[in-house]
Parts: sequence; structure tokens; C-alpha cells
Amino acid sequence: MAGNKKDDAVERLLNADKKEYTDKKKDPGKEYRSGLLDKIPGWAIALFVKFWFNGAVCFFIFWGLGLYVTDMLDMIVVLAVVLGMVTDILVNNTFRFFERYKGQNSKWMMFPKKAYWTFLANIPYAGLVLYCVIMIYNTINVVGNMLQGTEHEMILGVEPVLFGLFYLAVDMCFISIKNLFIKIINDAKQKNGL
Repeated sequence: MAGNKKDDAVERLLNADKKEYTDKKKDPGKEYRSGLLDKIPGWAIALFVKFWFNGAVCFFIFWGLGLYVTDMLDMIVVLAVVLGMVTDILVNNTFRFFERYKGQNSKWMMFPKKAYWTFLANIPYAGLVLYCVIMIYNTINVVGNMLQGTEHEMILGVEPVLFGLFYLAVDMCFISIKNLFIKIINDAKQKNGL
């Protein structure tokens, strides 16, 4: 008899309603998540995580390997590969860890699906974002040289904090464009009844 009750309890747990609570007042798990991180908005955590990891990659790879990898093109390739790997392995998994329900933080990822192909897709995407960041640095230096009347002088060098902010800004621009296209397509499908 006691075995039946245990089996019934296990069955109820396995088949429990996996309801997603978007309203915190109706979320029964809210009382168990009353830590400091629960008080910080999700967008602030997402932006900080992206900024911090990108700045850390700049610190460890660009500054750390800068003495050993002297060719700038080689350094850019290494930086793009590491940024893509860090995004897929660390940043996206951090977002998945902080989710309260499946897909909550998908809007902060370029490739939200967890698959092998996303690992390979994040590397060229990181290269594209890195190229845009390099263009931002070059533009600032060219404009600074024009304003000061100098030539080929480095006005703004690469350092982790500003690199992390520039990379975050470009990354979020591309992700916002992707999210806008997805919203337009979904709205069109809904309007046409597909």
C-alpha cells in the first residue's frame, strides 16, 4: 500500500503542470527566489554578462597574447574565434541558467537554440561584430586625428572596458535587427492565419 502512494506521488510530480508564470504575483516559486539577483531586472543582468565576458576576452586574449602574436590579422582571427566560443559556451549558457522559463532570455542571443551548429555559427558572427568594433575604433582615431591636425596618431587605444561596451553595443544592434525581423514575420503569419 505504501508503495502505491509513493508511485502515485512520483507520477504526479513527473506529470506536474509546467505552467510558465509571467506575473510574479501568481508565481508560486517567487517566495523561494528572494535573493539579490531576483531584484535586478533581466535586461540589466543580460547586458552586464555580455559586457563582462567581452571585456574579459579583450583583457586575456588581446592584452595577454598581444606580446606573442605580433601580426594584427592573426590577433583579429584569434580574437574572433575566442569571442565566438565564449559567446556559445559561457554567455549563452549563463543566460539559459538564469531563465525562469524556457526561452525567457532568447531575445539576448543571436542563436538561442542549443545545438552544435550554433557553436560554428557564433564564430563568424563574432568576426562580423569584431570587424564593426574595429571600424568604430578606426573612425574615432581618424576623426580625432583630423580634429587635432595630426596623422596616424592613436587617439583611442583598445582596453577591456571600452572594448566590452563597443562590442556589446554592436552585438545588441544586430540582435535587435534579428528580433525585429522575427517579429515582422510572426506578425505577418498571424495576420494571414498561418
